[in-house]
Amino acid sequence: MTIAAYIDPVTQAKYPLNPPIWRSPTGGPLMLTELPGIRQHEIDKSTRSLWRYRASLPMEIESPITMGEGCTPLHHTNFRGAKCSFKLEWFSPTGSFKDRGASVMLSCLRQQGIDTILEDSSGNGGAAISGYGAAAGMKVKVLVPESTSPAKVAQARAYGAEIILVPGPREATEAAAMELASETFYASHNWHPFFLQGTKTLGYEIWEDLGFDAPDNIIIPASAGSNLLGCYIAFKELIASNETQRLPRLFVSQPANCAPLHASFQAGTDDFLDTNFKPTIAEGTAIKRPIRLKEMLVALRESNGGTVAVEEDEIINASRELAAGGLYVEPTCAHAAAGFHQLVSSGQIDAADNTVIVLTGTGLKTTSFYAGQFS
Repeated sequence: MTIAAYIDPVTQAKYPLNPPIWRSPTGGPLMLTELPGIRQHEIDKSTRSLWRYRASLPMEIESPITMGEGCTPLHHTNFRGAKCSFKLEWFSPTGSFKDRGASVMLSCLRQQGIDTILEDSSGNGGAAISGYGAAAGMKVKVLVPESTSPAKVAQARAYGAEIILVPGPREATEAAAMELASETFYASHNWHPFFLQGTKTLGYEIWEDLGFDAPDNIIIPASAGSNLLGCYIAFKELIASNETQRLPRLFVSQPANCAPLHASFQAGTDDFLDTNFKPTIAEGTAIKRPIRLKEMLVALRESNGGTVAVEEDEIINASRELAAGGLYVEPTCAHAAAGFHQLVSSGQIDAADNTVIVLTGTGLKTTSFYAGQFS
C-alpha cells in the first residue's frame, strides 16, 4: 500500500497521518497526497458496502465502522424528456450520502485512538457523525445552527449525541466548533480529508455501476463540495490505475440564493466574490464560504464541467416532479435535477449523454416542506 500523508494544498507541506490532525499548522484545510487507485480485481466483491473499495483507502482499517452504507441504487430514467440516471444516495443508514464520509473518517480516527469527537452541522452531517459515532461507541458532541430543522436535530439526539444549538448563521456554528477544538478532536465533515476518502467511493461506485466505465457527466448538488471532490479524486485515481482514460465532466448545482461556487466559476476567478445571499429551502447546500473553494474550482475546470444556479421556484418544482416520479428527496438535492434541465436546455450537455445526477438526502427529513406543498 502506498504510504499516504496529509498535504497542505497551499504550501505543499506534508504531514504524517499520525498523530491525527484536522487542519494544517497554517490554519488551512488539508488534503491527502495522491493515491494510486485500484483495479477491478481489487474490489472486495464479497462485501456489499463501500468497504468493497477498502484497497483504495489511505490506511488499512482493522475494524471498519459500517452499517452497510454505499451500494446505493442507480435509477435509469428521464427527467423532463432527457434521459439520465439518478444515484439514490439517501439509501444510507442515516438517510444521506454523508454516511460514506462518516464511516471512513470515524473508522480511521478510531484506529488512531480517538474516542470523543466534535462536529458542527446544519443537519445531515451531524446525523451521520452521530449515528456512526453511536455505532462505534464514541462520544459525540454536535453544534448546530438553532434554525436547523427540528427533525434533523431530533435524529442526532436519538443517536445519543450531545447537541448544542448555536444562534446566528451557519458560519457562527463552525466558528463555535473551532473554539472548542482545543478540548475535543474536531471531526468535521467539511474539514477532515478522511471524509473525502469516504465520499470518493461514490465515484468508484458509479464506475462499477456503469460496467466499469465513466459517465459523460455527473451533476452534483453541492456547497462544501465533498461529493464533487470525492468524484474528482476517485476518477483521478481510476485514471492512475489505468481503469479509465477520462474524467467525467463534473457539474455543480447550487441554489441561486446561495451560490458562491457558481459565482466564482462563472467569473473565472479563483477566490470568493462579494455576493448577496438569501435564505433558501435547499438549506443543506447553503454554505457561503466553502473552505475548499479553490480545490472545487480545479475539479470543475480540469473536468471541463461547470456550474448552474437554480431559483427557489424551480427547486420547488423539481422536488414535486421527482416525488411524482417516486423519488422523495430533500429540496437540498432536488435542484440537481433542475440544474440538469438547465444544462440540457442551454446546450452545455447533450440530452443523449450518459449523465448521472446525484440525489443526496431523503425527503423524510423535510416532511414539513412537503406538508406545506400538499396541505
